[in-house]
Amino acid sequence: MPIKKHDFVEIEYTGRLKEEKLVFDTTDEKTAKEAQIFSENSDYKPIIICIGEHHILKGIDEFLEGKEPGKYNLELPAENAFGKKSAELVKMVPTSKFAEQNIRPVPGLRLNIDNYVGVVKTVSGGRTVVDFNHPLAGRDVVYELKIIKIVTDKKVQVDSLLRVLLGVKAPVVVDEKKVTISFPAELPEKLRTELAKKITELTGLEVFFVVKKEEKKEAVKEK
Repeated sequence: MPIKKHDFVEIEYTGRLKEEKLVFDTTDEKTAKEAQIFSENSDYKPIIICIGEHHILKGIDEFLEGKEPGKYNLELPAENAFGKKSAELVKMVPTSKFAEQNIRPVPGLRLNIDNYVGVVKTVSGGRTVVDFNHPLAGRDVVYELKIIKIVTDKKVQVDSLLRVLLGVKAPVVVDEKKVTISFPAELPEKLRTELAKKITELTGLEVFFVVKKEEKKEAVKEK
């Protein structure tokens, strides 16, 4: 069955730079270790995304629509991957601004300034040049994709949305046409409203939130 917009699909992928063939991202632990990009903080396993919701690179998202489960190779030019390099995103910042924050800028240092991630390119006199382009901007890339299956399990769909939209894992109970999601604390009203609206739109389930605080276990003294 061809994949259509708003289908949930389980996929594996490995991304390489087109020219150097170097792996920069993968869902496979063995591949990550061989490419020396393995991170203990990463969870290497297939991911579940909703087509048309920009849960993955736009070029991959558009490619997957209409495809059947199986293996594919996809070549993406820079503009359909991480974007072209923009001179406007290369900023000159007075070095004194870093000194005020007790930061010593050196080439290669990654910084988060006003929620924008940049890399220090040069430090000369009282001026520091910071590049806010994506590290892979301007690079053509190639992806090896494996569409494992279309996911119809409603609980798995909700789990995937919580991961993508909030970056969290929470207890989820699906009962016919409704889903109850437990959080350890009350979510802000605006966030609850937007999250419930999106989950209902993509899964067809009515959403209920409950606050379930974790039980504190008392230490038992040994006699």
